[in-house]
Amino acid sequence: MSERRRLAAIVATDVAEFSRLMGIDESGTLATLKAHRAELIDPALTEHGGRVVKTMGDGLLLEFPSVVEAVRFTVQFQEGMGRLGAGAPPERRLAYRIGVHLGDVIVEGDDLFGDGVNVAARLQAIAQPGGICLSQHAYDEVRDKVPFGFADGGEQALKNIARPMHVWRWAGAAAAVPAVAPALALPDKPSIAVLPFVNMSGDAEQEYFADGITEDLITELSRFGELFVIARNSTFVFKGMAVDIQEVGRRLGVRYVVEGSVRRTSQRVRVSAQLIEAATGRHVWAERYDRDLADIFAAQDDVTLAIVTAIAPTVGALERARARRAPCCSTSAWETYQRGLWHVYRYSRDDLATARTLFAHAIQIDSQFAPAHAGLAYAVYAEVLWGYATDVSAHLAQARHAASRAVALDPRDALAHQILGRVLMTSGDVRQAVTECERAVTLNPNLAAAHYGLAYALALAGRAEAALASVDRAVRLSPYDPLMHAFLTLRSALLIILGHFQQALDVARNALQQPSATA
Repeated sequence: MSERRRLAAIVATDVAEFSRLMGIDESGTLATLKAHRAELIDPALTEHGGRVVKTMGDGLLLEFPSVVEAVRFTVQFQEGMGRLGAGAPPERRLAYRIGVHLGDVIVEGDDLFGDGVNVAARLQAIAQPGGICLSQHAYDEVRDKVPFGFADGGEQALKNIARPMHVWRWAGAAAAVPAVAPALALPDKPSIAVLPFVNMSGDAEQEYFADGITEDLITELSRFGELFVIARNSTFVFKGMAVDIQEVGRRLGVRYVVEGSVRRTSQRVRVSAQLIEAATGRHVWAERYDRDLADIFAAQDDVTLAIVTAIAPTVGALERARARRAPCCSTSAWETYQRGLWHVYRYSRDDLATARTLFAHAIQIDSQFAPAHAGLAYAVYAEVLWGYATDVSAHLAQARHAASRAVALDPRDALAHQILGRVLMTSGDVRQAVTECERAVTLNPNLAAAHYGLAYALALAGRAEAALASVDRAVRLSPYDPLMHAFLTLRSALLIILGHFQQALDVARNALQQPSATA
């Protein structure tokens, strides 16, 4: 006899941090759960034609005649929960996570099985407390048919589901976000807010881990002088809330938002992170990291480093692209500076000349803008390196003056210190070059260019082993750097100095294979 199948609109729910709530007040939590069922869930199910397939402790598996009715039920339910929980202390408030999917199910009596059920359960697991997560199939059925807003959640890896799934998140709970400010203007710098990472495991230890990663990300991103990073106290007001990224961007006055989640499986932890353009909700970068939990602090540091070294260059590339689209007569020193960076990184004779002009114009707009002076120093210095300078001494003097001015204007700008160090190195002042490059690394240990500059200065100072460690750090921090051929060329030369000839040959061959290598 063949099994019975049908297409079904499936809803899965559970209570976030149920074990913690039971530990605080077992009898009270169960009584509240029953009251929610009687006062809110059962009447709403009847209204929208849904049925309870089965209960699973704090969770429910529900079926509806259509996805539209399923979504109407879930929003009505979450809004009702917001009202019911308003009077309860925050630490005792029940918050439900809901997943909605349209998929094929196997029918056995009144019970349902199969991928359709599994996907709904996995969507529920990645929903935020008080939030709703829809599969792409479910969203396609309800878009333009219900008066609710949904935020694009991008591709998500779901446990035991073979392929990543595109998901959508209910954005209506943004109304519950505390009003930290009406609406803030965007700073001139690229601005970024790191939202508290969501603990998906229900394990209190992982809650600390998730908060630790969030705090470390804020600290490490703040080391990049070109970024405007929102403080921890402002982003943590959104902890545990289902938020609309566009609303977060508006309230905090940021162009980019980082969000993520932490999920523990046995002795390993999976951290997912996304970088989102706040105004559009567009995911511009996403990655996940699996780490061993044998040393939880080492895992936290490792994941933080990986995320920071991916986000910072991504934001830089996005800002350069934005600046290229801006009007050519823009009066913003920042946009003019970003245009200059776009040209300087192309390293052609004409591009470096254009970059010099743009950096000089940015200085005319704002003479106190340190990055423009640093950019001018680098463009002039690059002309020397690439053999375009007609008067090397004059070029180096101009580069040194501009870099010194940048450092004077902003002594905490790591990039300015490393550029000054590079210029000093080429001018023959190796000892001071090492000092400047070491200062750059101290100010921002995550800046690959600073480690590369330090490696070169140390090499010239005759400290090959220390130089090798520094260039290895640069490679680790920026594995896809546009100047990877230069990193590897220096590494190969240092290996030769240290007598590791076969390894040096292998590294040199790798350098020649890099996209930016020149003949």
